[in-house]
Amino acid sequence: MNKHETGSDTGDIESAFFSDPKIAERLDLLEEIGVISHVNGLVGKIKGYKALLSIGTDMFNCADINDMLELTVRHLSDLFLPSFIAFLWKPVQNCADITIRAYRNYESADLELKLCSIARFEAFFCEFPKPILFHEMEKQLGNDADTALLKEAQPEIVVPIIGPSGLYGIVLIGRRTMGDDYTDQEMAFLQQFMFFVSQAIRTHLHYEHSLRDIKTGLYNHGFFMTRVKEEIARTRRGSCTSSIIMIDVDRFKNFNDTYGHLAGDRVLESLAKVIWQNVRTDDIPSRFGGEEFTVLLPKAEADTACLVAERLRASVSEMQVPWESPLSSITISLGVYSFDHDCDLETNEIIRRADEALYASKARGRNRTTLWEPCLHDGVPGKT
Repeated sequence: MNKHETGSDTGDIESAFFSDPKIAERLDLLEEIGVISHVNGLVGKIKGYKALLSIGTDMFNCADINDMLELTVRHLSDLFLPSFIAFLWKPVQNCADITIRAYRNYESADLELKLCSIARFEAFFCEFPKPILFHEMEKQLGNDADTALLKEAQPEIVVPIIGPSGLYGIVLIGRRTMGDDYTDQEMAFLQQFMFFVSQAIRTHLHYEHSLRDIKTGLYNHGFFMTRVKEEIARTRRGSCTSSIIMIDVDRFKNFNDTYGHLAGDRVLESLAKVIWQNVRTDDIPSRFGGEEFTVLLPKAEADTACLVAERLRASVSEMQVPWESPLSSITISLGVYSFDHDCDLETNEIIRRADEALYASKARGRNRTTLWEPCLHDGVPGKT
């Protein structure tokens, strides 16, 4: 094959161009005046755009954030062979805390990064919303504490994820494994590629934020109720049992009156973290309202739900709440209700029964778990 023959992998446009007899007669002239190289360049760009559109489609078809990140890692690794790729984002819209997910050689990996917030970089990336070499970013920001912490990871490129609410997150890309620098052309392609990644991640975060309570990061009341309805329908179709735990902070009003509402907010945030740490991946922890929380446990018998509730109660009693002065210890009361395929109750009645069990715990002295039983209708506390 000579330098003008194309082969089947060059695409229909390029093949049609070079197969035109009038073009074939003047190939040498067209090459001399630069038309051939220009056409080849355009064909290369078209292929690149087609690849980007395909990547973008794959991104927006990802079911969850993990699939999205792994797809991004696969494409970036195939293109550039970076030493590592790390994603840092705010899982809760109005919270400074960040989640960090890092990858090396296509696999999830640990990254030594003590950075706790990306707020320091928000103003910079809102002004320069595109991928940037880290040393260029460092020149403009200076070597402050957060930039120094970011430097410890040794990123080569920093890519912002920008949305209507500001900086959602950043992506760190390490030096190439082969040691070559990233070219201007590669940086331009990376900017186009990361546009799709940023859009997909933003869409996912917007969806997640719509399901979550802003203060605690747990699921909100509406999403919890929807999932309970779905779980009721699922248990009726099968033979499994599922459960609900209702949680209330004991004497929370007295706590707010003593320490102030800001301290109370910190308690709720700390409690939410404890709940997350003590439930399964498939469980649905939510903030039901005020200082009340709920956990939906799919495929969990009553005994299992009571064990989870007791684990939560014990963990909260040992919880340390960060505050400028020591705070009194916090306790919670819990109620448990389980339902199976024989249950003919609607969602609100199931919630009401879990609530009855919760208030039985309150009546028996607080800081305990009660499993709902029919005797609760008569005002007799149920089993602990």
